[in-house]
This record gives sequence, C-alpha cells and structure tokens, in this order.
Amino acid sequence: MEIRALKHKDIDQVMELWLNGNLDAHSFIHESYWLDHYEEVKEMMQQGELYVQEHQGKIIGFIGLQDGYIAGLFVHKDDRCMGIGKQLLTYAKRLYPYLCLHVYKRNQSALRFYEREGFLITQEQIEEESGQIEYVMEWRCR
Repeated sequence: MEIRALKHKDIDQVMELWLNGNLDAHSFIHESYWLDHYEEVKEMMQQGELYVQEHQGKIIGFIGLQDGYIAGLFVHKDDRCMGIGKQLLTYAKRLYPYLCLHVYKRNQSALRFYEREGFLITQEQIEEESGQIEYVMEWRCR
C-alpha cells in the first residue's frame, strides 16, 4: 500500500470517503451539516496538503494537513482497524515535529485512537457551528 500526495483525479474518491466517514462517525450531527459543507471542503482539499493511501487503485484512507494541523484523517469503513489510520498518522509525524487536531468529545473511537498515538487533550471547547463539545489534542516529537 502506497501513501502519496493527492492527485486531481483522486478528489471524487476522497470526497466520498470524507462524507461517508463523517456520517458514520458523527451520527450526533445532522447529515445536512456535512452536505452543506461539501463543496467548501472539496475546494479546500484541492488546495491543501493531502496524502492518500491507495491499495490496488482504490483510495482507502487520507490525511489532510495544514502546517501541522490535522484537518482530517479518514479510512474507508471496510478498511478500518487494519493499521491504515496509524500509517497515515505516522507519515504525518515524519513531516512535522508537532501536530494538533480537533476531535468531537462524542467521537470516542477517534479519541481513543489519538490517545493511543500519543496525543494529549490540551483544551475543551464548543465548536460553534455544530454546538458540539470538542477537544483540542496535541502531539510533539520526543
């Protein structure tokens, strides 16, 4: 399996992964929230620093970064719990000595994953648009 930079031809697969991943992981947020942000996110992804993990021509995961901020980490539903998220995160850790992210408090599986990977909760806050409690988490290279 290869991790590589996003190519223009990948954007539809990545967006499908983004939308389905958000719907799966965030059932506590109405579907319209994700659909309303779809085009905005699609534009940002094409401009951002995105790395995809591909297997046999299919994108099975991706990580989006902005100067050490993890804007998103998604793995296809059928490929979760197989180390793909860890591989993408390890790739990002090689690029940046400091990483941070936001994760919803109610997304317990993501919270446990990031804690296992050495991230610490540094702040709790309300995400304005969704009204959900989220944590700011940080990791530093040691």
